[in-house]
Amino acid sequence: MDQEHAYELIEDYGIIGDLHTVALVSKKGSIDFMCYPRFDSPSIFGALLDRNKGGHFAIHPKLNDCDHKQMYLPDTAVLLTRFLANDGIAEITDFMPVNKDEEHCAVIRRVRTIRGHIHYEMSCCPRFDYGRAGHELTRVRSGVLFQSQDAAGTRMRLLSNTPIAIHNQDAFAGFSLRERETAWFILETDANQVQHDEDLKAYIRQANRSTIRFWQSWVEQSHYRGRWMGMVNRSAITLKLLSSQRFGSVVAAATFGLPETIGGERNWDYRYTWIRDASFTMYIFLKLGFMKEAEAFLTWIQRQSEQGPLQLMYAVDGQSKLDEKTLDHWEGYKGSRPIRIGNLAHKQLQLDVYGDLLDTIYLYSRYNGPISFEFWKTISAQVAVVIRDWQKPDHGIWEVRNSKKQFLYSRLMCWVALDRGIRIAEHFSYPYPAEQWRTVRDKIFHSIYDDFWNPELQAFVQYKGTTALDASALMMPLRRFISPRDRKWKSTLKAIDEKLRTDVLIYRYDNRLNDVDGLEGQEGTFSMCSFWFVECLAKSGEVNRARVYFEKMLGYTNHLGLYAEEIGPRGAQLGNYPQAFTHLGLISAALSLDEAIESRTKKEPLRNDHFS
Repeated sequence: MDQEHAYELIEDYGIIGDLHTVALVSKKGSIDFMCYPRFDSPSIFGALLDRNKGGHFAIHPKLNDCDHKQMYLPDTAVLLTRFLANDGIAEITDFMPVNKDEEHCAVIRRVRTIRGHIHYEMSCCPRFDYGRAGHELTRVRSGVLFQSQDAAGTRMRLLSNTPIAIHNQDAFAGFSLRERETAWFILETDANQVQHDEDLKAYIRQANRSTIRFWQSWVEQSHYRGRWMGMVNRSAITLKLLSSQRFGSVVAAATFGLPETIGGERNWDYRYTWIRDASFTMYIFLKLGFMKEAEAFLTWIQRQSEQGPLQLMYAVDGQSKLDEKTLDHWEGYKGSRPIRIGNLAHKQLQLDVYGDLLDTIYLYSRYNGPISFEFWKTISAQVAVVIRDWQKPDHGIWEVRNSKKQFLYSRLMCWVALDRGIRIAEHFSYPYPAEQWRTVRDKIFHSIYDDFWNPELQAFVQYKGTTALDASALMMPLRRFISPRDRKWKSTLKAIDEKLRTDVLIYRYDNRLNDVDGLEGQEGTFSMCSFWFVECLAKSGEVNRARVYFEKMLGYTNHLGLYAEEIGPRGAQLGNYPQAFTHLGLISAALSLDEAIESRTKKEPLRNDHFS
């Protein structure tokens, strides 16, 4: 099999998790990605990035000419993978029980024959520390124990009601199940101590019920009752799966190293907490009514803020050192290299993070969240950094690595930081240097409105002095900097529509014309930008067009309602997966569309303006 066809499509995976880490399960029944014990820990399964050296946990029914289907149990993160053939139907149920302690991680896999008499093969081949560490395998009661030779000395037990064989330090099983017969496999940390068969059966039964109950009870807390409840709930569950129960932080995506272009070099590590992405996520949680998640994040961010000026990203536990390295011993997804772990961008100057943070804190306060005076003093210190640095060139929202520039989006979010800081202070009557803050806020406003306007293009541009457009300008009305019906804004929206849109898909900028990032190769369209565009259309009064575009964007989701960061020329998902930013963009667009549809005084017939 050639390299291109040796890998499943990125979108052919479902995600399960326990609020400490996640695993990706393919439509063919293989867990090909999982890090332990946290999102940003070394991988134990990485076949998604190297089919031979990465490690996997696969269960395959031996069926002829088999079709593969996946679905979630309603409003849960419990995944069903189904195998349908003329000679039988098989089903695997995968889930991870939600535990408070990350050291009690478990992946539970239940195999059942629905129709026929089916033979199955199981192989569990972990590769610890990104495949860099060996391991030993010994027998224990009801299964085997993997003992890693990495620095952490990771111990994982594989238990089953089916005999397990050992070959070359990996675990295998072959078994047959008649109709309604069931086999179980549990891969868990050594701390769980499930000791014998009866305990195993009882544990699986109880864990299944409690996991379903946890997710359905969590979804029931949502305030959303709009037109796209299924998609909004699925996106909310995905955001929750990317959240750390222990620390309150949220990772940008589940994976590292997945390419933005097949065979290209844009392969980053997104298993960290970006202030920007996490702030957007907390905004969505607030809008949906999940106050506990917002409170947990603000507690986490307060700890980071007390240590001085913010950096743009942190490890899940708040560590600030994220040294970037490459995994040269892995071939990469379909040959896409380098595979990076860590992220050099953590050292970049990105001024927009202050606005993202202050906007979230402001929204939190509007939803009756308390902001203590001690926290206010920390917030004030962050505003002081913005006042000092807002005119500096930086690396911007897209984290360009070749040069700093005075980016529009960074300047916009500096304005947001001042504006929201003022609003928070006045809401709580906290002391602040009102004249200074207002003066700087207004100065930033005039800088954006005048210095970033290109009269020839009739649009706001990417950075001062350029003729390039940037989809991040779509945030101008969404952050309430400018009215969505303002003449300059409508002209900018038209320019983005004409220059950066393909059907409903939006490029973040045209890197064929604008070498702003210094990287080789093209990239796909950014799905979050497409949802921003939909939201801007809705707020600008083009509600019918926005609704059609939104529905067409939903057509690009995978079979489970999941998105990566980008969409390629043929509609394939590209980049790290699933991507938090895309899912929160979907929810935000749905909320705005619901509001716009409800606010229309009369219903208009559906026009053909979506063909423009």
